[in-house]
Amino acid sequence: MTTDSSLLNSELDLEQQEELYQQLLLQTVGKMQTENPDSKVIRPQPGMCVKTVSEPGKQKVFVNICQSNSVPLPPELSREELVELLQSEDPSGFRVPMSLGEPHAEVDNNSQGCTAYDVVINQEFFQKCQMDPLFQQFVILVSLEGLENKYNLELSRDWKVLKNRKFLGSVSEQNIRTKSRPVIQELQPQESSTVTAKRPEFTLLVEPPAGDPEYLIAEINLPGVPSSRSLVLDVGEDRLVVTARPSLFHLDIFHPFIIHQENSVAQYNNSTQILTVTMPVVSS
Repeated sequence: MTTDSSLLNSELDLEQQEELYQQLLLQTVGKMQTENPDSKVIRPQPGMCVKTVSEPGKQKVFVNICQSNSVPLPPELSREELVELLQSEDPSGFRVPMSLGEPHAEVDNNSQGCTAYDVVINQEFFQKCQMDPLFQQFVILVSLEGLENKYNLELSRDWKVLKNRKFLGSVSEQNIRTKSRPVIQELQPQESSTVTAKRPEFTLLVEPPAGDPEYLIAEINLPGVPSSRSLVLDVGEDRLVVTARPSLFHLDIFHPFIIHQENSVAQYNNSTQILTVTMPVVSS
């Protein structure tokens, strides 16, 4: 039995091209992040304080929804469009730009310990939410979902907006992204990838399993994706976004670690159709 060496060379060339593409993809992301600092420090203004509880332990949680002009203003969204959005099967196609702060321990009016989180949204959009109860409910819901995704929480939807308190604790500075990202974005039919795309199955692994984490490894199942050329990957310091074109999959998750973006490596296995992203964790 003879082997056609030209076929072997062709397969080798494709593998080399695939590896080169993946390297260039991550190098481009790293270079853009180095040349364009993507964060700055702001001091937000108090807005409203929302009281809820964590599940299943029923621990008190306060969400300080703050305001700042440094956070991007979402594109215009009418009340009718918001109603339609909330009734849709996948409202995640619209996203509100926000900065999610770290949890901080506080004491409530009954001298009981509790946890508070600071969420910062655009000041003009905050004022709009204050004037319309539907928009207010929407921004509270989005804030809770953002905190749940970032910190792996489960928060009760039975919340209460405190009337005589705009903030629990002390207002502190926050680092926010300066890179513009479309976050409540009205998707036109020809741009409806995040509406029709499915959320893929994925697994997050920590290495080593015990002790201080050194690597966060994401394994994302992408059945039907022929090669890494169909993928768009964005590795943030605490966020991972993967889109498989055209309109196959879309994954946007926060994770509880700060990682080295420029040292992260991605590899797509065409046989198993699994994307593996290995991200070094910044030591605490």
